[in-house]
Amino acid sequence: MSGKVQLGEFLQARRSRLRPEDVGVPTYGERRRVPGLRREELALLAGVSASYYARLEQGHSMNASPDVLDAIARALCLDEAERLHLYDLARTAKRRGRGRRPAPERVTEAAGQLLDSLPDVPALVLGRRNDVLAWNRLGHALFAGHLDPDAPDRAGERPNMVRMVFLDAHTRDLYADWPAKARSVVGNLRLVAGQYPDDTALHALVGELSSKSEDFASMWADHRVKACNVAVHEMRHPLVGTLTVTQQTLGHGPGRSVVLATTDSGSPSRTALTLLVQAVAPPPGSPVGSSVSRPGVSTG
Repeated sequence: MSGKVQLGEFLQARRSRLRPEDVGVPTYGERRRVPGLRREELALLAGVSASYYARLEQGHSMNASPDVLDAIARALCLDEAERLHLYDLARTAKRRGRGRRPAPERVTEAAGQLLDSLPDVPALVLGRRNDVLAWNRLGHALFAGHLDPDAPDRAGERPNMVRMVFLDAHTRDLYADWPAKARSVVGNLRLVAGQYPDDTALHALVGELSSKSEDFASMWADHRVKACNVAVHEMRHPLVGTLTVTQQTLGHGPGRSVVLATTDSGSPSRTALTLLVQAVAPPPGSPVGSSVSRPGVSTG
């Protein structure tokens, strides 16, 4: 998953999805063998030479300037997340770093305090590969009540939300519109892959999912990217039934994020969430605190 390969594949995938009529390129009734724009047509739209653009797609030219990248982004009709992804890929393609396994991720003290302060809001702390580093009692109950609540404490056994979406039957059934959820998590993982091309653990996760899930392999090959900051999902929970939640992802330090699930005030979904709070409430006399998982914390 080198930067050169990712950059070329992303450009090709985006170019193949653009129809000539979408960007004002005349075809004069010509029948085309393959969908999308030709390289020379995209180069003309971007204002660069066809040979230069071809080298860029083939990984032979790694020195594209910001102006050139912006021109290509406009020609490809990229949105803001896709444009930033293009910049990430171009930047990492220039590096000659070796793959490495990063240091284990840990929960910061601040993130742990945040979990404890939200007893009535499902909350998770995720690492950059979507490993669950910690969750509060309600977060565990909403997203993964079938799993051991202490699983995030064990670094080698931490649940991974992408793996669960594709390989865990409970999680698949949890989302009424599973394909939309699946595309969302793959699009977000693509963004992460562009930012951390040397992460061997991320490579291993993508390889595992590609071999075990045809759905993941197909979505990954599509090269779509998506920033999952806010998303609304209808969930079918085995304890409290159907509820609609807004999942918000908040950055919390390098590579870490906090995911919160909220519901509309006064809605049936809020009632269902209240029932779940009651169902998983600790017995009287239990220690104060909402977290079911608080592994070792760090201050950075």
